[in-house]
Amino acid sequence: MNEFNSTDSGRNEGGRWNPYLVGAGLGVLSWLVFAVVNTPLGISTPISSTASLCAIPAMGGEAVARNAYWAKFPFKWDYHMLFLVGTFLGSLASVLASRGFRLETVPATWAERFGGSKGGRLTTAFLGGVIIMFGARMAGGCTSGHGISGSLQLALSSWVFFLTLFGFGAITAFFLFPGGKSKT
Repeated sequence: MNEFNSTDSGRNEGGRWNPYLVGAGLGVLSWLVFAVVNTPLGISTPISSTASLCAIPAMGGEAVARNAYWAKFPFKWDYHMLFLVGTFLGSLASVLASRGFRLETVPATWAERFGGSKGGRLTTAFLGGVIIMFGARMAGGCTSGHGISGSLQLALSSWVFFLTLFGFGAITAFFLFPGGKSKT
């Protein structure tokens, strides 16, 4: 059975969710969210507003309060923050239910290409996260906000975002992993 063939539970033999089932589920979830709370899916705004809490020890509460971005998007417990927490908890429940959880600092694919340095891997992951969050906030949304909610609404800006993201993702993968994934 390959990755795209599912069992009755919606998962394949490797414990991964069937991508077609997940896509349909995301579509239904988007409809439900619009029907119940009249807002799109998205988590980059609550992630960046949560960053204000992390900045308080370094910058001080007054400096964070004066920051133009955090003044516009302050930390608050609302639907978006609950969606962020729910995304984490749902992901955790899914991996624990699949019995596929393992703590891995340096994935094998990364180690084959870039070496086994934990510090290098964690630094690269952190910097990549900073860059992608900066880009998501600059674009006014992330892959869930633009790629799922916006594209379902046929928003031109979301389609431009999503196609650009996909194109540059493919180009980046081509340069980082020339020749594709190893056969080990």
